[in-house]
Amino acid sequence: MSGLLIIVIFLILLAEFVNGWTDAPNSIATVVSTKVLTPFQAVIMAAVLNALGAFSGVAVATTIGKGIVDPSVISLTTVAAAMVGIVIWSSFTYYFGGLPTSESHGLVAGLAGAGLATAGPSVLLWVGWKKILIGLLFSSLLGFIGGLIMMSVLYHLFARSHPGTVRRIFGKLQILSAGFMAFSHGSNDGQKFIGVFTLALVLGGILPEFKVPYWVILMCALTMAIGTATGGWKIVRTMGIKLVKLEPVNGFAVETAAAACIELASRLGIPVSTTHTINTAIMGVGATRRFSAVRWGLGKNIVLAWILTFPVCGFIAWAVAKLLNAIF
Repeated sequence: MSGLLIIVIFLILLAEFVNGWTDAPNSIATVVSTKVLTPFQAVIMAAVLNALGAFSGVAVATTIGKGIVDPSVISLTTVAAAMVGIVIWSSFTYYFGGLPTSESHGLVAGLAGAGLATAGPSVLLWVGWKKILIGLLFSSLLGFIGGLIMMSVLYHLFARSHPGTVRRIFGKLQILSAGFMAFSHGSNDGQKFIGVFTLALVLGGILPEFKVPYWVILMCALTMAIGTATGGWKIVRTMGIKLVKLEPVNGFAVETAAAACIELASRLGIPVSTTHTINTAIMGVGATRRFSAVRWGLGKNIVLAWILTFPVCGFIAWAVAKLLNAIF
């Protein structure tokens, strides 16, 4: 391996580690906040099922690695610049607001910005960007509607049940829904950096063609799990406690609705933001109780961080790519 490729791989793993801080915790936020699982139990479950989800297919990894920017006209410096943009922006929002950011959108924005700096507008591939735009619908609108409908159905089914009975039933069922959410996170979000890692190996001459090695999946899944274990609690508090007060039945509705949307997108090779999906599902579930149950002021800050992710990550990656291309 060349020295540049080693640096790029380090940056990819660093971005995956930050993903574990700010994105992966969303998959376990509700099950921890409802006290169904302890943070340690949730992290272990998330690590195992995220890895299994990542091994379940490579459709999303292929979209990210081959469908966003033209691999034939970019270089390792392009990938490095994209990773720098993600690390800077996600670390900033984590430390100064405890806000979850979408590494999915940071990744595609970073690749786009760095690609534009390297090869101009022709570097962008419509086939992949079409899936990204569809993913925005999956992750935002369907997450909210799915949470709203799921919780409304459960309210109707258990309207005459004793609250203690409901809590006992969904205290057990939420373990299954949280596992489903963690698996779906791995099958979609976990694959994105796997795709970039594989792209770097192709650009560095290690792989003759884009084919994801199993050791890359394992390395990325482990790195993300370590990131979640070391820093994920701050995001868990924001999403599972501050945004809406959740009971196990609410957590079950959130995780089931979000995971179903994400899993459908994964099988279609559509990269979606798990952050957007589960957070809008939380808002949808909270809104069924009463509109004021959701702390919309915090929700506004979260949405603002989402909106800024595209231009900020894109600009940082563009500027870093310009600098690296001048140096190398």
